[in-house]
Amino acid sequence: MSRPGEGNQMSMRGLTIAERVVQELLHARTPLDDDELARRLDVQPRQTINQVCRRLEQSRRLRRYVGPDGKIVNELPGEGSTSAPIVGQETRPAPAAGDSAVQRHAESLMLGLLGVRLGCALSPRRFVLEDGSRVEVDGADENLTVLVEAWAHQGPPKSAQKHKVLADAFRLMFVASSLPTPPRLVLCLSDPKAAHHFTTARSWAAAALRGFGVEVEVVELPTAVRSEILSAQQRQYR
Repeated sequence: MSRPGEGNQMSMRGLTIAERVVQELLHARTPLDDDELARRLDVQPRQTINQVCRRLEQSRRLRRYVGPDGKIVNELPGEGSTSAPIVGQETRPAPAAGDSAVQRHAESLMLGLLGVRLGCALSPRRFVLEDGSRVEVDGADENLTVLVEAWAHQGPPKSAQKHKVLADAFRLMFVASSLPTPPRLVLCLSDPKAAHHFTTARSWAAAALRGFGVEVEVVELPTAVRSEILSAQQRQYR
């Protein structure tokens, strides 16, 4: 018995991988994840298919979203899907001009450091829910097994800042509730003093985060970056 996709492989000779992906999706008439496309098209390494599909998504030649089994699937625009996406994904837009460039840079470094610790690549992600509403998280891995909110603040948080971090945690839990497979939820901070209220302090916030399974990870930023953040905070508090 031939494998799915083998019947049209002869007609795909001479085509680019991108063209073969589009042809296979047309032939399948159902969303396919990167692993299935790599298997059907006999393309190795599998990362090649991932890169091709990302480029096709950027050129709007296909859609990528999380399917019912929690894996990202690929679908041609206009093709009817046998299962509606639970959560769609988009590239997050650039931050507003009023945002702190120093803190954004620091949070980007924090995601990189945390990704090394967790063994995955983390990047900003915007989710489009079934009702059309949108929600963003600072970082997520490709397969959505980890969702992260990062906060680069140095020193103990003020009252409003504590609420901000808890709102970040609530955002993570909300996004996680829309996914078919529960992801790991992480608040990433860069200063033990900033993290104390959410970890070892005798506070309802720390107890709530533990109770809802939201982890707090502290990564160490370079001294120069910490100094830049402290300077930015001082300017903000004036």
